[in-house]
Amino acid sequence: MLDVTGILLAAGSATRFGADKLLHPLTGDETVASQACRRLLHATGSVIAVVRQEDKPLAERLLSLGATVAFCAQAERGLSASLACGVAAAPASNAVLIALADMPWIQPASIAAIARAMCAGAWIAAPAYRGRRGHPVGFSPLLRAELLGLTGDQGAKPVLQNHDGRVTLIDCDDPGVLLDIDTPADLLQTPLNDHEGLANEREFGRSGA
Repeated sequence: MLDVTGILLAAGSATRFGADKLLHPLTGDETVASQACRRLLHATGSVIAVVRQEDKPLAERLLSLGATVAFCAQAERGLSASLACGVAAAPASNAVLIALADMPWIQPASIAAIARAMCAGAWIAAPAYRGRRGHPVGFSPLLRAELLGLTGDQGAKPVLQNHDGRVTLIDCDDPGVLLDIDTPADLLQTPLNDHEGLANEREFGRSGA
């Protein structure tokens, strides 16, 4: 059975938000990025957070949660460069679970379900809510070379297109798999069932992978 490494992409510029959205508070001491990181850690037990070189406050916050930080020198080249940076820092024999730091409302159970699919040998696995594919997305170590070769700002879209017939979709009653934060107004879209995610983080902890 494969091990799974979570890759948290946290090197975006956040130009549409108008401020440092990843350190924006949600509830209590949680920020956008810290909640996304904490939930990914619960499901995988190991997270590499990809951060811009100059973003020391974010790096320190994620380190304090138990993540490993990979500083991406080429973050300005787009999402694909950040993704490749994270994959390069992960063990070559591990599946990787790619998550976005501006998606803090994904239920722990949804992340754990994708991690289990990867442990069981899926090539690619992703959650689906009402027929729409969401995040995070898991990739087999067999796809490592393709992920490392990504360029531009498309993320892993070319890899998904190349292996469309090998994508395992897992239905989840979880709108959080589709909800990201681009503008301050997006903070108002918190799913009504997010309290369930907070309550169930311990239940779907590291054993969920």
